[in-house]
Amino acid sequence: MRDRRTTKLLIAVFLIVGLVPIVGALETTPTTIVVAAKDSSAADKSSAAYVCDGVNDHVEIQAALNALPSSGGVVLLTSGTYNCAGIIAPKAGSTLKGEGESETYLKFTHDGRINVDREYVTLDGFNIQGSGYSSGVKWLGVMTVRASHAKIHNITGTADASIQAVFLLIHDPTVYAPTLQDIEFTNCKAVDTGTYGFLHNAWGTTNKVIKDVRYENCAAINCGKFGVFNPWITGFDFAELNDIEGLRVKNCLAEGNLESGFHFEFDPKKVDCILENCVSRNNGQKPYPTKAYNPNDMSTHYFGCGYYAPNADVTFINCVAEGNSMNGFYTTNGGKLYNCVEKNTAIGRTNFAYRAPAGYYSVPCRSVNPSLVMENCTSIDSNGYGLQVDLANNVKIRNFHLKNPAGINGKGSSLGGTNGQFDNAR
Repeated sequence: MRDRRTTKLLIAVFLIVGLVPIVGALETTPTTIVVAAKDSSAADKSSAAYVCDGVNDHVEIQAALNALPSSGGVVLLTSGTYNCAGIIAPKAGSTLKGEGESETYLKFTHDGRINVDREYVTLDGFNIQGSGYSSGVKWLGVMTVRASHAKIHNITGTADASIQAVFLLIHDPTVYAPTLQDIEFTNCKAVDTGTYGFLHNAWGTTNKVIKDVRYENCAAINCGKFGVFNPWITGFDFAELNDIEGLRVKNCLAEGNLESGFHFEFDPKKVDCILENCVSRNNGQKPYPTKAYNPNDMSTHYFGCGYYAPNADVTFINCVAEGNSMNGFYTTNGGKLYNCVEKNTAIGRTNFAYRAPAGYYSVPCRSVNPSLVMENCTSIDSNGYGLQVDLANNVKIRNFHLKNPAGINGKGSSLGGTNGQFDNAR
Protein backbone atom coordinates (compact mmCIF):
# COMPACT_ATOMS: atom_id res chain seq x y z
CA MET A 1 0.00 0.00 0.00
CA ARG A 2 2.78 2.39 0.85
CA ASP A 3 4.46 1.77 -2.51
CA ARG A 4 1.19 2.39 -4.38
CA ARG A 5 0.52 5.63 -2.50
CA THR A 6 4.08 6.75 -3.17
CA THR A 7 3.72 5.96 -6.86
CA LYS A 8 0.43 7.90 -7.08
CA LEU A 9 1.97 10.88 -5.34
CA LEU A 10 4.93 10.85 -7.70
CA ILE A 11 2.63 10.66 -10.72
CA ALA A 12 0.58 13.57 -9.38
CA VAL A 13 3.72 15.64 -8.81
CA PHE A 14 4.96 14.93 -12.33
CA LEU A 15 1.59 15.89 -13.79
CA ILE A 16 1.49 19.15 -11.85
CA VAL A 17 5.07 20.02 -12.74
CA GLY A 18 4.39 19.15 -16.35
CA LEU A 19 1.39 21.46 -16.43
CA VAL A 20 3.28 24.45 -15.06
CA PRO A 21 4.91 25.52 -18.34
CA ILE A 22 1.63 24.89 -20.19
CA VAL A 23 -0.33 27.06 -17.78
CA GLY A 24 2.44 29.68 -17.87
CA ALA A 25 2.35 29.71 -21.65
CA LEU A 26 -1.41 30.15 -21.63
CA GLU A 27 -1.16 33.03 -19.20
CA THR A 28 1.51 34.87 -21.19
CA THR A 29 -0.09 34.48 -24.64
CA PRO A 30 -1.99 37.72 -25.26
CA THR A 31 -5.46 37.82 -26.72
CA THR A 32 -5.38 39.00 -30.34
CA ILE A 33 -8.39 40.46 -32.13
CA VAL A 34 -8.12 41.02 -35.87
CA VAL A 35 -9.70 43.99 -37.67
CA ALA A 36 -9.82 44.25 -41.46
CA ALA A 37 -10.28 47.33 -43.65
CA LYS A 38 -12.79 47.69 -46.46
CA ASP A 39 -9.95 47.20 -48.96
CA SER A 40 -8.20 44.38 -47.08
CA SER A 41 -7.84 41.04 -48.84
CA ALA A 42 -10.59 38.47 -48.78
CA ALA A 43 -8.39 36.22 -46.65
CA ASP A 44 -7.84 38.99 -44.08
CA LYS A 45 -11.56 39.71 -43.95
CA SER A 46 -12.42 36.05 -43.41
CA SER A 47 -10.08 35.87 -40.42
CA ALA A 48 -11.19 39.17 -38.87
CA ALA A 49 -13.51 39.60 -35.92
CA TYR A 50 -14.41 43.08 -37.20
CA VAL A 51 -14.58 44.23 -40.83
CA CYS A 52 -14.73 47.97 -41.53
CA ASP A 53 -16.85 49.53 -44.26
CA GLY A 54 -14.61 52.53 -45.03
CA VAL A 55 -16.73 55.01 -43.04
CA ASN A 56 -16.13 55.78 -39.35
CA ASP A 57 -13.73 52.87 -39.13
CA HIS A 58 -12.61 54.07 -35.70
CA VAL A 59 -15.86 52.59 -34.36
CA GLU A 60 -14.85 49.02 -35.24
CA ILE A 61 -11.27 49.60 -34.07
CA GLN A 62 -12.46 50.95 -30.74
CA ALA A 63 -14.92 48.07 -30.34
CA ALA A 64 -12.06 45.62 -30.82
CA LEU A 65 -9.94 47.44 -28.22
CA ASN A 66 -12.87 47.47 -25.79
CA ALA A 67 -13.35 43.72 -26.31
CA LEU A 68 -9.86 42.92 -25.02
CA PRO A 69 -9.69 41.48 -21.51
CA SER A 70 -8.72 43.67 -18.58
CA SER A 71 -5.22 42.15 -18.72
CA GLY A 72 -4.76 43.72 -22.17
CA GLY A 73 -3.99 42.16 -25.52
CA VAL A 74 -3.45 43.00 -29.18
CA VAL A 75 -5.70 44.50 -31.81
CA LEU A 76 -4.20 43.71 -35.21
CA LEU A 77 -5.12 45.98 -38.14
CA THR A 78 -4.56 44.09 -41.38
CA SER A 79 -3.21 45.78 -44.51
CA GLY A 80 -5.50 48.45 -45.92
CA THR A 81 -6.83 51.96 -45.33
CA TYR A 82 -8.96 52.86 -42.31
CA ASN A 83 -10.97 56.09 -42.54
CA CYS A 84 -11.41 57.43 -39.03
CA ALA A 85 -13.57 60.43 -38.18
CA GLY A 86 -13.33 60.02 -34.42
CA ILE A 87 -11.01 59.16 -31.54
CA ILE A 88 -9.25 55.86 -30.99
CA ALA A 89 -8.39 55.39 -27.29
CA PRO A 90 -6.45 52.20 -26.45
CA LYS A 91 -7.15 50.68 -23.05
CA ALA A 92 -4.42 50.16 -20.44
CA GLY A 93 -1.97 47.40 -21.31
CA SER A 94 -3.18 47.05 -24.88
CA THR A 95 -1.34 47.03 -28.21
CA LEU A 96 -2.68 48.50 -31.44
CA LYS A 97 -0.63 46.94 -34.22
CA GLY A 98 -0.62 47.26 -37.99
CA GLU A 99 1.19 45.26 -40.62
CA GLY A 100 3.69 48.01 -41.42
CA GLU A 101 3.87 51.72 -42.18
CA SER A 102 3.48 51.03 -45.91
CA GLU A 103 0.68 48.50 -45.42
CA THR A 104 -1.73 49.79 -42.77
CA TYR A 105 -3.01 53.39 -43.08
CA LEU A 106 -5.14 55.31 -40.60
CA LYS A 107 -6.58 58.47 -42.19
CA PHE A 108 -8.07 60.84 -39.60
CA THR A 109 -10.59 63.57 -40.43
CA HIS A 110 -13.25 65.51 -38.49
CA ASP A 111 -11.02 65.77 -35.38
CA GLY A 112 -10.15 62.08 -35.42
CA ARG A 113 -6.90 61.07 -33.70
CA ILE A 114 -5.29 58.54 -31.36
CA ASN A 115 -5.35 59.42 -27.66
CA VAL A 116 -3.01 57.45 -25.39
CA ASP A 117 -4.58 58.29 -22.03
CA ARG A 118 -3.94 54.97 -20.25
CA GLU A 119 -0.66 53.44 -19.09
CA TYR A 120 1.34 50.67 -20.78
CA VAL A 121 -0.04 51.20 -24.27
CA THR A 122 1.96 50.09 -27.34
CA LEU A 123 1.36 51.40 -30.86
CA ASP A 124 3.25 49.64 -33.63
CA GLY A 125 3.50 49.35 -37.38
CA PHE A 126 1.17 51.70 -39.24
CA ASN A 127 0.86 55.06 -41.00
CA ILE A 128 -1.19 57.99 -39.65
CA GLN A 129 -2.51 60.99 -41.57
CA GLY A 130 -4.49 63.88 -40.10
CA SER A 131 -6.33 66.77 -41.74
CA GLY A 132 -9.15 69.27 -41.33
CA TYR A 133 -9.09 69.78 -37.56
CA SER A 134 -11.33 72.27 -35.79
CA SER A 135 -10.12 75.11 -33.56
CA GLY A 136 -11.18 73.14 -30.50
CA VAL A 137 -8.47 70.49 -30.93
CA LYS A 138 -5.79 72.34 -32.87
CA TRP A 139 -3.36 72.30 -29.91
CA LEU A 140 -3.21 68.50 -29.91
CA GLY A 141 -1.52 65.90 -32.11
CA VAL A 142 -2.70 63.28 -34.57
CA MET A 143 -1.18 60.97 -31.97
CA THR A 144 -1.51 62.52 -28.50
CA VAL A 145 0.29 60.73 -25.65
CA ARG A 146 -0.86 61.80 -22.18
CA ALA A 147 -0.08 58.76 -19.98
CA SER A 148 3.14 57.06 -18.88
CA HIS A 149 4.87 53.86 -20.00
CA ALA A 150 3.93 54.13 -23.67
CA LYS A 151 5.81 52.58 -26.60
CA ILE A 152 5.46 54.08 -30.07
CA HIS A 153 7.22 51.93 -32.65
CA ASN A 154 7.47 51.86 -36.46
CA ILE A 155 4.96 54.60 -37.21
CA THR A 156 5.15 57.19 -39.99
CA GLY A 157 2.85 60.19 -39.86
CA THR A 158 1.89 63.46 -41.48
CA ALA A 159 -0.64 66.23 -40.89
CA ASP A 160 -1.84 69.45 -42.44
CA ALA A 161 -1.49 72.83 -40.73
CA SER A 162 -4.74 72.59 -38.75
CA ILE A 163 -3.22 70.72 -35.77
CA GLN A 164 -0.11 71.42 -33.70
CA ALA A 165 1.85 68.19 -34.14
CA VAL A 166 1.96 64.76 -35.67
CA PHE A 167 3.32 63.20 -32.45
CA LEU A 168 2.45 65.14 -29.27
CA LEU A 169 3.65 64.19 -25.80
CA ILE A 170 1.83 66.40 -23.30
CA HIS A 171 1.25 66.55 -19.57
CA ASP A 172 -2.46 67.36 -19.23
CA PRO A 173 -3.43 67.18 -15.52
CA THR A 174 -7.14 66.96 -16.39
CA VAL A 175 -6.43 63.64 -18.12
CA TYR A 176 -3.40 62.22 -16.26
CA ALA A 177 -2.16 63.87 -13.06
CA PRO A 178 1.01 61.87 -12.24
CA THR A 179 4.40 62.70 -13.67
CA LEU A 180 4.49 61.83 -17.36
CA GLN A 181 7.41 59.45 -17.84
CA ASP A 182 8.90 56.43 -19.59
CA ILE A 183 7.88 57.08 -23.19
CA GLU A 184 9.68 55.37 -26.05
CA PHE A 185 9.71 56.31 -29.74
CA THR A 186 11.50 53.85 -32.04
CA ASN A 187 11.64 53.98 -35.86
CA CYS A 188 9.05 56.74 -36.05
CA LYS A 189 8.92 59.48 -38.72
CA ALA A 190 7.02 62.72 -39.29
CA VAL A 191 7.26 63.62 -42.98
CA ASP A 192 6.02 66.46 -45.24
CA THR A 193 3.82 68.14 -42.67
CA GLY A 194 2.22 71.53 -42.10
CA THR A 195 2.98 71.25 -38.40
CA TYR A 196 5.53 70.13 -35.79
CA GLY A 197 6.89 66.62 -36.13
CA PHE A 198 7.49 65.64 -32.49
CA LEU A 199 6.46 68.04 -29.72
CA HIS A 200 6.62 67.92 -25.91
CA ASN A 201 4.38 70.29 -23.98
CA ALA A 202 2.56 70.76 -20.66
CA TRP A 203 -0.68 72.37 -19.56
CA GLY A 204 -1.55 73.58 -16.08
CA THR A 205 0.82 74.96 -13.46
CA THR A 206 1.98 71.86 -11.56
CA ASN A 207 3.97 68.71 -12.24
CA LYS A 208 5.18 70.00 -15.58
CA VAL A 209 8.34 67.92 -15.81
CA ILE A 210 8.41 65.09 -18.36
CA LYS A 211 10.90 62.33 -17.53
CA ASP A 212 12.73 59.49 -19.23
CA VAL A 213 11.78 59.91 -22.87
CA ARG A 214 13.69 57.90 -25.47
CA TYR A 215 13.98 58.37 -29.21
CA GLU A 216 15.89 55.98 -31.46
CA ASN A 217 16.07 55.94 -35.27
CA CYS A 218 13.38 58.61 -35.57
CA ALA A 219 13.13 61.36 -38.19
CA ALA A 220 11.39 64.71 -38.73
CA ILE A 221 11.55 65.70 -42.40
CA ASN A 222 10.09 68.79 -44.11
CA CYS A 223 7.96 69.85 -41.15
CA GLY A 224 6.38 73.14 -42.16
CA LYS A 225 6.88 72.54 -45.87
CA PHE A 226 3.23 71.94 -46.72
CA GLY A 227 1.40 74.65 -44.78
CA VAL A 228 2.37 76.41 -41.58
CA PHE A 229 0.60 75.88 -38.25
CA ASN A 230 2.68 78.79 -36.90
CA PRO A 231 6.00 80.41 -37.83
CA TRP A 232 7.94 78.32 -35.28
CA ILE A 233 7.53 74.79 -36.60
CA THR A 234 10.46 72.56 -35.66
CA GLY A 235 11.26 68.93 -36.33
CA PHE A 236 11.70 67.86 -32.69
CA ASP A 237 10.66 70.25 -29.88
CA PHE A 238 11.58 68.62 -26.56
CA ALA A 239 10.76 71.48 -24.17
CA GLU A 240 7.99 73.91 -25.08
CA LEU A 241 6.12 74.73 -21.84
CA ASN A 242 7.32 71.57 -20.06
CA ASP A 243 10.52 70.86 -18.19
CA ILE A 244 12.46 67.82 -19.42
CA GLU A 245 14.62 65.38 -17.48
CA GLY A 246 16.34 62.21 -18.64
CA LEU A 247 15.96 62.62 -22.42
CA ARG A 248 17.82 60.22 -24.73
CA VAL A 249 17.90 60.81 -28.48
CA LYS A 250 19.98 58.41 -30.58
CA ASN A 251 20.50 57.99 -34.33
CA CYS A 252 17.80 60.52 -35.21
CA LEU A 253 17.46 62.86 -38.21
CA ALA A 254 15.97 66.34 -38.60
CA GLU A 255 15.97 67.65 -42.16
CA GLY A 256 14.38 70.46 -44.15
CA ASN A 257 12.25 71.82 -41.31
CA LEU A 258 10.88 75.37 -41.14
CA GLU A 259 12.79 76.34 -38.01
CA SER A 260 15.16 74.32 -35.80
CA GLY A 261 15.78 70.64 -36.38
CA PHE A 262 16.20 69.70 -32.67
CA HIS A 263 14.85 72.37 -30.34
CA PHE A 264 14.54 73.27 -26.62
CA GLU A 265 12.85 76.52 -25.60
CA PHE A 266 14.89 78.85 -23.37
CA ASP A 267 12.79 79.00 -20.19
CA PRO A 268 12.03 75.36 -19.26
CA LYS A 269 14.50 73.37 -17.18
CA LYS A 270 16.51 70.88 -19.23
CA VAL A 271 18.37 68.27 -17.14
CA ASP A 272 20.32 65.17 -18.20
CA CYS A 273 19.53 65.34 -21.90
CA ILE A 274 21.78 63.47 -24.34
CA LEU A 275 21.70 63.50 -28.14
CA GLU A 276 24.00 60.95 -29.77
CA ASN A 277 24.81 60.18 -33.41
CA CYS A 278 22.13 62.55 -34.66
CA VAL A 279 22.07 64.53 -37.92
CA SER A 280 20.41 67.92 -38.42
CA ARG A 281 20.45 69.08 -42.03
CA ASN A 282 19.08 72.02 -44.04
CA ASN A 283 16.84 73.34 -41.27
CA GLY A 284 15.74 76.97 -41.03
CA GLN A 285 13.80 77.10 -44.28
CA LYS A 286 12.00 80.24 -43.08
CA PRO A 287 13.33 83.45 -44.69
CA TYR A 288 15.85 85.52 -42.75
CA PRO A 289 14.38 88.53 -40.89
CA THR A 290 14.45 91.73 -42.92
CA LYS A 291 15.01 94.00 -39.93
CA ALA A 292 16.95 94.07 -36.69
CA TYR A 293 15.89 91.94 -33.74
CA ASN A 294 13.18 93.48 -31.56
CA PRO A 295 11.79 91.45 -28.62
CA ASN A 296 8.36 93.02 -29.19
CA ASP A 297 8.30 92.28 -32.92
CA MET A 298 7.83 88.58 -33.62
CA SER A 299 8.74 89.01 -37.27
CA THR A 300 12.35 89.59 -36.20
CA HIS A 301 12.57 86.38 -34.14
CA TYR A 302 14.45 83.58 -35.84
CA PHE A 303 16.10 80.31 -34.83
CA GLY A 304 17.21 78.58 -38.01
CA CYS A 305 19.34 76.10 -36.05
CA GLY A 306 20.35 72.52 -36.46
CA TYR A 307 20.36 72.13 -32.66
CA TYR A 308 18.90 74.86 -30.44
CA ALA A 309 19.60 74.21 -26.75
CA PRO A 310 19.93 77.43 -24.72
CA ASN A 311 20.30 77.47 -20.94
CA ALA A 312 20.38 73.69 -20.89
CA ASP A 313 22.12 70.63 -19.50
CA VAL A 314 22.26 69.02 -22.93
CA THR A 315 25.11 66.83 -24.17
CA PHE A 316 25.81 66.25 -27.86
CA ILE A 317 27.94 63.24 -28.80
CA ASN A 318 29.04 62.55 -32.40
CA CYS A 319 26.33 64.80 -33.78
CA VAL A 320 26.42 66.48 -37.21
CA ALA A 321 24.91 69.79 -38.33
CA GLU A 322 24.96 70.47 -42.05
CA GLY A 323 23.60 73.33 -44.14
CA ASN A 324 21.43 74.88 -41.41
CA SER A 325 20.58 78.51 -42.06
CA MET A 326 21.62 80.34 -38.87
CA ASN A 327 23.56 78.10 -36.45
CA GLY A 328 24.64 74.50 -36.55
CA PHE A 329 24.77 74.22 -32.74
CA TYR A 330 23.34 76.84 -30.35
CA THR A 331 24.30 75.92 -26.77
CA THR A 332 24.52 78.01 -23.60
CA ASN A 333 24.76 77.67 -19.83
CA GLY A 334 25.61 74.00 -19.51
CA GLY A 335 25.97 72.68 -23.04
CA LYS A 336 28.54 69.95 -23.73
CA LEU A 337 29.69 68.91 -27.19
CA TYR A 338 31.96 65.97 -27.93
CA ASN A 339 33.20 64.95 -31.39
CA CYS A 340 30.61 67.05 -33.19
CA VAL A 341 30.88 68.39 -36.75
CA GLU A 342 29.33 71.47 -38.33
CA LYS A 343 29.34 71.91 -42.12
CA ASN A 344 28.15 74.63 -44.48
CA THR A 345 26.16 76.70 -42.01
CA ALA A 346 24.18 79.43 -43.85
CA ILE A 347 24.84 77.91 -47.25
CA GLY A 348 22.89 79.75 -49.92
CA ARG A 349 22.39 82.79 -47.65
CA THR A 350 23.96 86.11 -48.58
CA ASN A 351 22.27 88.91 -46.63
CA PHE A 352 23.67 88.96 -43.09
CA ALA A 353 22.73 92.55 -42.27
CA TYR A 354 20.52 91.53 -39.33
CA ARG A 355 21.91 88.09 -38.49
CA ALA A 356 25.51 86.88 -38.38
CA PRO A 357 25.47 83.06 -38.76
CA ALA A 358 27.87 80.81 -36.87
CA GLY A 359 28.51 77.09 -36.99
CA TYR A 360 28.80 76.98 -33.18
CA TYR A 361 27.14 79.77 -31.21
CA SER A 362 27.04 80.38 -27.47
CA VAL A 363 25.77 83.63 -25.94
CA PRO A 364 25.32 84.45 -23.11
CA CYS A 365 27.29 81.70 -21.40
CA ARG A 366 27.77 82.63 -17.75
CA SER A 367 25.46 81.01 -15.23
CA VAL A 368 27.05 77.58 -14.56
CA ASN A 369 30.60 76.26 -14.29
CA PRO A 370 31.61 75.08 -16.80
CA SER A 371 29.16 77.05 -18.90
CA LEU A 372 30.25 75.42 -22.14
CA VAL A 373 32.39 72.38 -22.96
CA MET A 374 33.59 71.59 -26.47
CA GLU A 375 36.02 68.75 -27.14
CA ASN A 376 37.22 67.45 -30.52
CA CYS A 377 34.67 69.48 -32.48
CA THR A 378 35.06 70.69 -36.06
CA SER A 379 33.67 73.51 -38.20
CA ILE A 380 33.93 73.12 -41.98
CA ASP A 381 33.08 75.75 -44.62
CA SER A 382 30.86 77.91 -42.45
CA ASN A 383 29.45 80.83 -44.43
CA GLY A 384 29.75 82.99 -41.31
CA TYR A 385 31.75 82.44 -38.14
CA GLY A 386 32.92 78.93 -37.47
CA LEU A 387 32.71 79.62 -33.74
CA GLN A 388 31.15 82.52 -31.82
CA VAL A 389 31.18 82.73 -28.02
CA ASP A 390 30.20 85.97 -26.30
CA LEU A 391 29.61 87.31 -22.76
CA ALA A 392 31.20 84.15 -21.42
CA ASN A 393 32.75 82.79 -18.26
CA ASN A 394 34.11 79.32 -17.52
CA VAL A 395 34.28 78.03 -21.09
CA LYS A 396 36.34 74.93 -21.94
CA ILE A 397 37.26 74.39 -25.59
CA ARG A 398 39.77 71.67 -26.47
CA ASN A 399 41.06 70.42 -29.81
CA PHE A 400 38.72 72.56 -31.91
CA HIS A 401 39.25 72.46 -35.70
CA LEU A 402 38.25 75.51 -37.76
CA LYS A 403 38.37 74.82 -41.51
CA ASN A 404 37.79 77.41 -44.22
CA PRO A 405 35.17 79.70 -42.67
CA ALA A 406 33.91 82.59 -44.83
CA GLY A 407 33.92 84.70 -41.67
CA ILE A 408 32.25 87.98 -40.75
CA ASN A 409 34.22 91.20 -41.33
CA GLY A 410 37.33 89.15 -41.97
CA LYS A 411 37.05 87.05 -38.78
CA GLY A 412 36.57 83.30 -38.88
CA SER A 413 35.69 83.17 -35.20
CA SER A 414 34.60 85.56 -32.47
CA LEU A 415 35.57 85.03 -28.84
CA GLY A 416 34.51 87.76 -26.45
CA GLY A 417 32.82 89.81 -29.11
CA THR A 418 30.63 92.74 -28.20
CA ASN A 419 31.80 93.33 -24.64
CA GLY A 420 35.21 91.70 -24.72
CA GLN A 421 34.16 89.41 -21.88
CA PHE A 422 35.75 86.00 -21.96
CA ASP A 423 36.80 85.21 -18.39
CA ASN A 424 38.30 82.07 -16.88
CA ALA A 425 38.25 80.22 -20.19
CA ARG A 426 40.63 77.60 -21.47
